Amino acid sequence: MAALSAWFWSERFWLPHNVTWADLSEQAPGVEYPKPAHLFTALPLALGIFGVRILFERFIASACARSLHIHPGVGRRAQPNAVLEKVFTSITKNPDTRHLDGLSKQLDWDVRKVQRWFRHRRNQDKPSTHTKFCESIYYVNDSNILLLILVPWMWDTRHCWYGYPYQPLSSGMYYFYVIQLAFYWSLMFSQFTDIKRKDFRVMFIHHLATVGLISFSYANNMVRVGSLVMCVHDASDFLLEAAKMANYAKFQRVCDSIFIVFSLVFFVTRLIIYPLWVLNSTMFESWDIVGPYPSWWVFNSLLLVLQGLHIFWSYLIARIAIRAVSRGKVSHYLYIYEAPVFPHCVLSSWCHLFCEVHPSLPQQNNPTA
Repeated sequence: MAALSAWFWSERFWLPHNVTWADLSEQAPGVEYPKPAHLFTALPLALGIFGVRILFERFIASACARSLHIHPGVGRRAQPNAVLEKVFTSITKNPDTRHLDGLSKQLDWDVRKVQRWFRHRRNQDKPSTHTKFCESIYYVNDSNILLLILVPWMWDTRHCWYGYPYQPLSSGMYYFYVIQLAFYWSLMFSQFTDIKRKDFRVMFIHHLATVGLISFSYANNMVRVGSLVMCVHDASDFLLEAAKMANYAKFQRVCDSIFIVFSLVFFVTRLIIYPLWVLNSTMFESWDIVGPYPSWWVFNSLLLVLQGLHIFWSYLIARIAIRAVSRGKVSHYLYIYEAPVFPHCVLSSWCHLFCEVHPSLPQQNNPTA
């Protein structure tokens, strides 16, 4: 076990040339450097955040939803039928003509009645507007830009690398990092209990990459540039959730306005600021000031994975915009940004909310369907 630990924490991998773990352990009085063991604090905190979220959604968010006349409501349930239920759960939720004809003969039902049963059964599994509102209101809580506005590397990214890796860890940055890591761990837990979306796998990769980046950057003291990455991503997420809440409450003009702002912020932060500000610093400024080493390559690879996801989501919204214009239904869509086309996260699926805001769009044309 000791040999495995020594191999994993190899100085040749984690640290720049001519730097050792012993160098970082020799700290002056009052100076603290990040230690990988600090990250374990995030796991019990993540469970606590998950528990707080459940209580928040049940008592506070639910009360807010009811005050806006968004009630839990029970939809129409499908008539109990063992044969159809077995087909629904184990074969298909959208039976084709062959299945419909066979089930019609087996049950001595009209084909339309069988179709109606499957429609009601599918709707039965869909979350109510009340549930979706409570999920969205929980995420309207990010303001990391305000926490970082006074640090020097916010305005000159070269400060992320001056003196690296001998950069003391302030108590504020420690709590910022641990809470952020705990929050994203809680998102990975809650993804299995949240509203199921079509982009589940993409979001799982997103959360996994985010947890990996936070942990990785903390372990080798890249917390300064790591804080910038989180700042860029959190800048737009809460706007999406606010737009979704306005949509669920039927404040359509408010929803449209917020979503326009969200879309502009998203494109500017993810497709302009992130590559030209963050990636430029991690790939080129760090090369000039510190120089590359093995963990440097891994860190930048993870950042490039994140940028690939940004491009993927941007592709989705561009595709929807082209379809809206080509069908001559611009008046129905008002602006291409009316559609929530992202999953949370950082982070909610744009296409998912797009179809909620504009149910006239045929479901078979939804790119996430």
